[in-house]
Amino acid sequence: MTKAAVITGRVEALRKWMRWAGISAYIFPSTDPHSGEYVPDHWKGREWISGFNGSAGTAVVTLHAAGLWTDSRYWLAAEEQTADTPFEVIRCGRNVATAEELVEWIKGNMEKGNEGACKEGASVGLDASSNTTESVEELKEQLALYGLTITYADPLVDIWSDRPAVPEAPIEIQPLELAGCSVAQKMASIREELSKNRADALVVSQLDEIAWALNLRGTDVHCTPVFVSYLLILPQKTVLYVDRKKVTPEVATYLADNGIDIHSYYTLNADLADGHVEGLPLKSLCIQFDPATTNYAICDSLSICGATVVRKSSPITALRAIKNEVEIAGFRRAMLKDGVAMVKFLRWISEQSFTNYVGERLTEITVDQKLTALRAEQEGFRDISFDTIAGYGAHAAIVHYEATPETDIPLEPHGLLLLDSGAQYQDGTTDITRTIPLGPLTDNERRDYTLVLKGHIRLATAVFPQGTTGTQLDVLARYAMWQEHKNYGHGTGHGVGSYLSVHEGPHQFRMNWMPAPLQAGMTVTIEPGIYIAGSHGVRTENTMLIVDSPALQGEGSWLCLEPLTLCPIDTRPIVREFMASDEIEYLNNYHARVREALLPLLDDEADRQWLIHATEPFP
Repeated sequence: MTKAAVITGRVEALRKWMRWAGISAYIFPSTDPHSGEYVPDHWKGREWISGFNGSAGTAVVTLHAAGLWTDSRYWLAAEEQTADTPFEVIRCGRNVATAEELVEWIKGNMEKGNEGACKEGASVGLDASSNTTESVEELKEQLALYGLTITYADPLVDIWSDRPAVPEAPIEIQPLELAGCSVAQKMASIREELSKNRADALVVSQLDEIAWALNLRGTDVHCTPVFVSYLLILPQKTVLYVDRKKVTPEVATYLADNGIDIHSYYTLNADLADGHVEGLPLKSLCIQFDPATTNYAICDSLSICGATVVRKSSPITALRAIKNEVEIAGFRRAMLKDGVAMVKFLRWISEQSFTNYVGERLTEITVDQKLTALRAEQEGFRDISFDTIAGYGAHAAIVHYEATPETDIPLEPHGLLLLDSGAQYQDGTTDITRTIPLGPLTDNERRDYTLVLKGHIRLATAVFPQGTTGTQLDVLARYAMWQEHKNYGHGTGHGVGSYLSVHEGPHQFRMNWMPAPLQAGMTVTIEPGIYIAGSHGVRTENTMLIVDSPALQGEGSWLCLEPLTLCPIDTRPIVREFMASDEIEYLNNYHARVREALLPLLDDEADRQWLIHATEPFP
C-alpha cells in the first residue's frame, strides 16, 4: 500500500470516529503536552494523520476536507509528503496558523461540504493536553463568533492501533562540574523571580526547563536530552511528576538529597484539581504558569483547585538563556571537538570523486552518515542535536530538507551541497551550517553564496548597546541581499542550549518583533540564507556568544558577538568584488582563529595541511 493510501485510510478512520463523537472538525497541532519543538513519537498525531513530518504545522480534518498549515521552511516538503492524500497544503507566514485562519477555513469547508454543521452548537474537537492554554482560548473566542464549541477528546486512543508508548528511558544526572550551578541555587533564583510577580508556586511543563532546573538529562526526545515529566515548584518544596520506571536508584537518591519529591507523571492534573499537594492546600497559593506553553488540561485543573493564578512566562526561560562560566567553558570544548570533526569531514569530501570505497555513488544520506561517524569519535559525544540537513542542488532550496531513501540523490562534481548539522556533547550543543562547492558553480550560485556571507559577517561584527533586541539587528544579515531583491522566510538566529535543546529562547534574530533583550552570556546563531526553488540553496551559520564590548567613549554598556563555532568557511565561491574590505578582514581573522585553535588537535598530517590551505588569507 502506498503512503498516500495509508494516509487516506487514516483520515477515513478519523471521520468515522468524528461522526460517532458528533464532531464536525478535528485539529491536530504539532505539539505534545510539553509544547516541545521535537516531540516523542507517542504524541506525533499531526504527522500520523497527515504524513507530514516537519517540526511545525497544524492539520485540520472536517468530514469532507483536510488542511495542513505550515511555514516557508516546509512548503515544498509538505507538498511532496502530502501529495495524493486528502490534505491541502496551506502556506502561512508563521510557524503556526492563527485561530482566525483555522476557524475561517473550518467554517468555509463545513459550508462547502453541505454538512449542516456550521450552525449553533456544532463542535470542533481537540486534545486538551496537547494544545496550549493560549491557543485553546484564542480558538474558543473565534469559534464563538459562529456559535461553534469545542469538544475535548483524543481520537488517537481509538484509531491509532500501533501508537508508540510514552518513553520509559532512565534519567541521567548532569554533573555539577558541567552544569556549573547547583539545584539549590537554581531553585532559589526561580523563587526570587516568582516573588517579583507575587507568585508562590510555578507549574513547569517544558522538558528542557525541567532538565535545566534539576541538572538532569534524558533520552525521551529525538536529538534533545530531556525526559517526559512535569515540575511543580512550591514555596518550600518541589515535586517532580515522572514515571517512576525512569528513576534509577542513583537518581532517586540525588532527588531526595536535593529535596525533590516524586509523584507519578499521570497524577498532576488530579493533584491540582484536588487542591492539595503533599498536604499543602493550593487555594492558599498564587500559582504562576505560562499560557503560551502550558497545556489547557493543566489550566483547567488550576481553575478547579481555587488557587490564585499568575499568567506569565516561566522565569526559567530567561535564567537558562544566560550561560554561566562553566557552561561557556563547556561550549568552547564542544566547539573544538566539533571543529575537528568538521575539518576531517570537509577534507574527506574534498578528496572524493563522488564514489565511495565500494564504488557506489556518494549521496545526501551517505555524507550525513560520514559526518555523524566522525562526530561520534569525539569524546563526550552523545547524539546529533537535530536531524542533519544535507541538501544537494535543488534540495538545498528546501529549507528544512531531510533526505529519505525515497528522496536521496547522488552528489555530482558541480553545484552546492548545503550541510546544516550539529551534535550533542555532554559539555555543549553545537549547530553549524556550511555550503560546500562540489565543482564548477554558476554565476547565480556564486553571487548568492557571497550575499549570504556578507549578511553573516555584517551581523557577526555588530556592536550594540545593552537592551538591544534581536529584531533590531536582524536587518544587518538581510541588507545586502535585500538590495538584490532577495530574502528568506526563517529567522536569522536562535539561542542554543547547554547540552539541551538546539533551539532556545527567549531571544532570537528575527524580522518579527521579539522583545527579549540580548544579554552577555547568551548564545545565539547567525544563519542567513538564500533559497532558489528548483536550483540551489545557500546558508552559512555559526553559533556565537554575546559578550561585553568596552564602550569607545566610556559611556554605557555595549555588547558584541564572539564566534564559538570553529570551522573554515569556503572562500572558493566568493565573488571578490562584492566583498567590502572590512568583511574580508573579518573572514581572515576568523580563519586565523580557527587555524590556531584546531591545528594542535589534528593528528593526521593530511587534515593539518587541508586546514592550513582552507584558512589561508583571502586576497
